[in-house]
Amino acid sequence: MKEHKGMRPQDIVVLLKLIIDSEQDLRIKNLSSKLFISSSEISESLNRSAIAKLIDPLNRTVNKEAFLLFLEHGFPYVFPAKLGSLTKGHFTAHSESSLYLSFSSEEKLVWPDLQGKEKGSSIQPLYPNITKAILTDRLLYKLLALCDIIRIGNTADKSKAVWQIREIFYSRGSV
Repeated sequence: MKEHKGMRPQDIVVLLKLIIDSEQDLRIKNLSSKLFISSSEISESLNRSAIAKLIDPLNRTVNKEAFLLFLEHGFPYVFPAKLGSLTKGHFTAHSESSLYLSFSSEEKLVWPDLQGKEKGSSIQPLYPNITKAILTDRLLYKLLALCDIIRIGNTADKSKAVWQIREIFYSRGSV
């Protein structure tokens, strides 16, 4: 196993996708095509997550409890979000369509994308091709929006987002 040089933002997306598709045989090539991340970067991501004990390297099963603890307590510090200028893009955080009624923020937040139809304050996504990956995976989109609430929301909203992520995690496959 290689040396651990710290997690990268796309590692979060890879772990989320492994949970979403836990019932499928996910090969590196499949993850790469679904997430628009190169195969070599998927391989490196899996290695970093194995070293961090967030996945079992043999069967690529995510350690959901460890991952939830990281999301709740480390994620907003390791990958903080900063609001940017008003732009076109895809809604995220509190603004995502399935979440906006559950959270307190009135501000519209988007991941910048010229093909996006919504307008709001920008938040840089965890990696540039998120806006491609979410178009074909509604659950990944919702989980990433919840992760943005953890990155930028108030304490009550962060707790609610972690709870919703936990519910989704444990409704998907094995522990």
